[in-house]
Amino acid sequence: MEGVIFDIKRMALHDGPGIRQTVFFKGCPLHCLWCHNPESRSMEIVQVETEEKIGGELVKKKQTIGKRISDQDLITEILRDRLIYEESHGGVTFSGGEPMMQADFLLHMLQLCRKNEIHSCVDTTGHTPSENLLKIHPFTDLFLYDLKHPNSEIHRKYTGVGNEIILHNLQLLDDLGADIRIRIPLIPTVNDSESTLHASLQILLELKHRYPVDILPYHKIGQHKYARFGLPSHLPPVEEPSAESINRAKFIFEKHGYKVTIGG
Repeated sequence: MEGVIFDIKRMALHDGPGIRQTVFFKGCPLHCLWCHNPESRSMEIVQVETEEKIGGELVKKKQTIGKRISDQDLITEILRDRLIYEESHGGVTFSGGEPMMQADFLLHMLQLCRKNEIHSCVDTTGHTPSENLLKIHPFTDLFLYDLKHPNSEIHRKYTGVGNEIILHNLQLLDDLGADIRIRIPLIPTVNDSESTLHASLQILLELKHRYPVDILPYHKIGQHKYARFGLPSHLPPVEEPSAESINRAKFIFEKHGYKVTIGG
């Protein structure tokens, strides 16, 4: 079996517990205006022309975005760091893009990780048919679950899709007793207002369990990729959130008993 990925990050520290490998799947049903990995949106393997400054001169280069990889090659790569996982209580995180876009390949990799006793995380937007989550749930140790905006219309404006499926699937995983970390990207002018944060809090309060919350402050690190890969950026100019804004978000969830981490 084969899947399409665009990167593997070793020694990752913010994609789940311990030290991890993060495998980035290609393809995503959302088009978040603040996306840090815009090259992940399409499932296609493409070549793009980039520029690199060498010796003071700009040199044009061809770069391939994405590659097909077999299940055996990927599990071999994952197992390279087994000792690191064991010592740090880490493992592998399947991210993207959206790994659920390749649900069958993802399921197979999760089964291989379980067979090899490797802790597995799935970093997901939650925008996928519920049957996909039902398939992978028994083999997934931890879900990193995005909650981008509580209002479906505004969610659609900034991501291209509404949030009904996402909220339904969050409820489904909660009912199944899944281990979940909620991840809230904090985007100024989009979802950082006090009223929006309280609306997101209300969604979490309606779940059966109190899950840890990761506040992920927006940063501009990914914006250079749009020019680099010749992709249009439609995000209006926004600044990175202030320390005051971040602490306010943290306090809103903490005062209701949630364990909150800044940055994951």
